[in-house]
Amino acid sequence: MGSFKPNAFGLYDMAGNAAEWVEDCWSEGYRGAPTDGSASVKLGCRERVLRGGSFNNDPKYLRSAARFKYDFNVRYLANGFRVVREKDGD
Repeated sequence: MGSFKPNAFGLYDMAGNAAEWVEDCWSEGYRGAPTDGSASVKLGCRERVLRGGSFNNDPKYLRSAARFKYDFNVRYLANGFRVVREKDGD
């Protein structure tokens, strides 16, 4: 940890650790997706989005724009999520 410089937000090691589960249901593209930054959720959604790559992916997938489809109930050691802590009022 911390062997490379932090990003513009002062965060270290944000790419390549684990592919990140996000709340969005899978779709092939962004047509019909919310434009306010909220998640694209659908009742009964069984396929979710993973973003970015993990330690066992090719480097070309180590970017937040990389998207993958994954069944919601499958667990794998290279998939994870980030915990976010926000200040009150932010």
